[in-house]
Amino acid sequence: MACDKDCGKKCVGCLFDYETPVMLVISSKRVGAVFRYECWIEQNYQETDSVVSSVSTKVKGTAVTNTSVLGVHVWDVAEYIIPPQGENSFFVLTNMIVTPAQMQSRCPEVPGPTTVCLSDSDCRSGYSNVRGSGVQTGLCVNYSASVKTCEVLSWCPLENDTEIPEPALLEAAEDFTVLIKNSIHYPKFKFRKQNILPHINSTYLKNCTFNRKTDPECPIFRMGDMLKEAGEDFRNMAVKGGAMGIFLDWTCDLDMKEQLCVPKYTFSRLDNKNSESDAAHGYNFRYAKYFKNSENTETRTLVKAYGIRFDVIVFGKAGKFSTVQAIVHIGATLSFLSLVNAVCDWFVLNFMEKKNYYKKHKFIHLDKMEDTEALNSIGSTSYGTQ
Repeated sequence: MACDKDCGKKCVGCLFDYETPVMLVISSKRVGAVFRYECWIEQNYQETDSVVSSVSTKVKGTAVTNTSVLGVHVWDVAEYIIPPQGENSFFVLTNMIVTPAQMQSRCPEVPGPTTVCLSDSDCRSGYSNVRGSGVQTGLCVNYSASVKTCEVLSWCPLENDTEIPEPALLEAAEDFTVLIKNSIHYPKFKFRKQNILPHINSTYLKNCTFNRKTDPECPIFRMGDMLKEAGEDFRNMAVKGGAMGIFLDWTCDLDMKEQLCVPKYTFSRLDNKNSESDAAHGYNFRYAKYFKNSENTETRTLVKAYGIRFDVIVFGKAGKFSTVQAIVHIGATLSFLSLVNAVCDWFVLNFMEKKNYYKKHKFIHLDKMEDTEALNSIGSTSYGTQ
């Protein structure tokens, strides 16, 4: 029967009890810090837009080489920049293997697992190996005094790329420079600018080279300096080539002065030089220069080119005050603040040393005519919880 009476009282209490919030002020640096941290929200009162960009480059510099194949040869920009214009990128030739005076004829294939032979029966007429140098004629011929290989129809003599010149033939490319012209546009804000800033004139451009301390706004970059900033050694990279990134960050706050919206330059190597495999390192490709000899026969000089590909990567986001965004931000902030109290209440009532004391004053039950002692605020650093 007693149990029934207690249950009845609880049911009546649930129906007729009324709960009202109590403001509890706690002097605590830890809880205050949690409250202030939760109230800190990233500024989202700005409307944003992504950058639209156009890039052009111009490389300058000359170098001279002296090899048994080419003799003394002076290299200018028309020869070592391949192709002359790229899409947001440019390639600088730093090393090469040259095979001169090639003609369409017959010659022994380079020795390999599928090309070495003992007799004609080991070769198939008309067979073309995708990893080979030409089409087999069906004959087994001498490659050297001790080795025979299948004869092929191809550009002869064949290229021998087993030994890469070291040091690189065009080490002097370390001192070449590149002018980067970059125009950007934020369509939403009708904002346009270029990395050649308004105060930069032609006299300055003829004499400046980018330096992060003395000339941070100069758009002309020395090859060796860019690799050094990326933690690379130009002479080592020049042997087999590689890929470099030139990054222009146009992140701008358009509520500030326009003069403060300038690009930030950084440099980084893009290819993986530390791969576990030692295969296919660097950057290389082949191209040929074609001629007609005195007998009107077509000949060519084949070049296996090693070098550094530079990719100019432009990115950025601009922000500008927007009334709509500000209203949305204020509404979101007010909604968020309602959660802050709940987070701090949970922290106070579960993790503070005096959590039981706080619970005692947080939840107060008033009898019919009894008074409860009021809670006084204490301290200068406070957190209010209901």
